[in-house]
Amino acid sequence: MNEQIAPTRTPAFEARLKKRYAAEKRFKALGLSAIVFSIAVLIYLLGSMTINGIGGFQRAEMEVPIDFTQAAISVDPQAIEDGTAVQALQAQGLPEVVQYYAVEALGEEGAEELGTQAWRDVAAAIAEDPGLVQRQATFWLPASADLAAGYDGEGSQDMQELASTLASQGKLDEKFDAGFFTRADATNPQQVGIWGALKGSILTMIVTLMLAFPIGVLAALYLEEYAPKNRWTDLIELSINNLAAVPSIIFGLLGLAVFLAIFPSYRSAPLIGGMTLALMTMPVIVIAGRNAIKAVPPSIRDGALAIGASPVQVVFHHVLPLALPGILTGTIIGMARALGETAPLLMIGMRAFVASPPDSFTSPATVLPMQIFLWSDEIDRGFVERTSAAIIVLLAFLLMMNGLAIYLRNKFEKKW
Repeated sequence: MNEQIAPTRTPAFEARLKKRYAAEKRFKALGLSAIVFSIAVLIYLLGSMTINGIGGFQRAEMEVPIDFTQAAISVDPQAIEDGTAVQALQAQGLPEVVQYYAVEALGEEGAEELGTQAWRDVAAAIAEDPGLVQRQATFWLPASADLAAGYDGEGSQDMQELASTLASQGKLDEKFDAGFFTRADATNPQQVGIWGALKGSILTMIVTLMLAFPIGVLAALYLEEYAPKNRWTDLIELSINNLAAVPSIIFGLLGLAVFLAIFPSYRSAPLIGGMTLALMTMPVIVIAGRNAIKAVPPSIRDGALAIGASPVQVVFHHVLPLALPGILTGTIIGMARALGETAPLLMIGMRAFVASPPDSFTSPATVLPMQIFLWSDEIDRGFVERTSAAIIVLLAFLLMMNGLAIYLRNKFEKKW
């Protein structure tokens, strides 16, 4: 018996097929548009930060020649060894000597616009090269914030005219400011630097890593390899997953209530900041660690047990090394997130003005995101470029951490 088969490519079928193809094209176009939009925003962000931040690595400086053979300045080698050379040179009248030669080179009006701490640059140069006091030397010393603004075409008309005159004489120019990477915070944009905040960030990240990594990895190993499957384990897993999504300021409140209650004298110290950020980073490490451990094939465990390895040896000799690339990647991404956080650190007092780099984990300190936040709130226009420059340094730091994550993943990754 022959049955008549209905044709499959009816007009209705063709219309539905055409509709599906059109939907697929729209989906591809939307995806491509999203990628293009993301790249355009990223290029705009990096471009604007670079354009605005390039000036932050420079500062307006004035040329001041100094004849030390006429200044009767001497250097005590013992003071250099003790690190008190700057104080010893100040006691010998170095600030007055610098001001005298500034008047000689720049005139009364120009010398008044020399930075008040400019003599410290001369003192630092003498401490580095004591032979300077035996000859004449020329220094490029920081100008005042008002003159720097006038050099950029801002500020009062008088200051713009003075800056123009000095620049035309070759006595005022913008120079690369290497001290931006070695100084700490200051009230004058010509004297600020990021080393204090950068060192505070590094110390805080060390504490965070030392606490979050071992505890997070051990918790992931226990939950994945040893924990019984019951409702209590499910509750713990649910809590960890929820903790990873809790707003960071909640961890700041926890650090304020717990850690500062136990260690009240360590407010704004990297130790407390690191402990607070460790609480925030730990759930991320546990989740990344569990996923990495779960990805290890069961045949690895079975093979190890088959040749006589104990369960502990299976975990630490076989499972953990194979899961390590995924754990390290998740850890460094969590650390990079912690590096950019400001809300938890606001709660424990790391917003304070700190004019010197921290000496230890318990010294008062600030961190890079907080330093950027403080500078962005300043009224002085000189801080605008410094803020963009600090953002560039923070982005470079984050790129280095992500690059390290990629390197570690590729180095330890094994294929089977």
